[in-house]
Amino acid sequence: MNRISKHSPHQEFSSLKIPHTDPEIHSAIIHRLLYHLSSGVHTRPLIIVCIGTDRSTGDCLGPLVGTSLSRFNSSLFHLYGTLDEPVHAMNLKETLTMIHEQHDNPYIIGIDACLGQSASVGSIQVSDGPLRPGAGVHKELPPVGDIHVTGIVNVGGFMEYFVLQNTRLSLVMRLSDIIANCLYSAMKEWNRSTLLSARDL
Repeated sequence: MNRISKHSPHQEFSSLKIPHTDPEIHSAIIHRLLYHLSSGVHTRPLIIVCIGTDRSTGDCLGPLVGTSLSRFNSSLFHLYGTLDEPVHAMNLKETLTMIHEQHDNPYIIGIDACLGQSASVGSIQVSDGPLRPGAGVHKELPPVGDIHVTGIVNVGGFMEYFVLQNTRLSLVMRLSDIIANCLYSAMKEWNRSTLLSARDL
């Protein structure tokens, strides 16, 4: 569970926040992801870390995204965090250690739910730099990601654990579907562009 923080002007430029009801949301997220992938991945292994737990409605966004991505059975990325094998506060540090042991200079995309202002609930964010898992519920956990994608699932600032437990599953499901589909579409397009560029050399 991440918490929205204030960004520097540079971060604002490389950050996108868009309501899930926006008819252009898929195109906007895919293009923003492609911007980050094309400028940061190169030949680095692509890792997706979906953070959260299936024991909390509000905090199951990450595992839902991971489970959706796992169904593609794709070689384009390495996936950590599903409903069956969640990555959460108890195993996040060891998971990150394992990723860095198994992958040389990995490019990591962090996925997590977050709490925010009431006007932002239902929005999806794509931002440069790592996310801060646990910040929304006052936990100190290691930062995750070269970039991160978050879904704002409910209002923050008061009784966060209670708010997470009483978050609408329908909203979390909608956000997770959009994030998973946009991630997979962006990775396919990035891979296609990379192969075409290599062919032209």
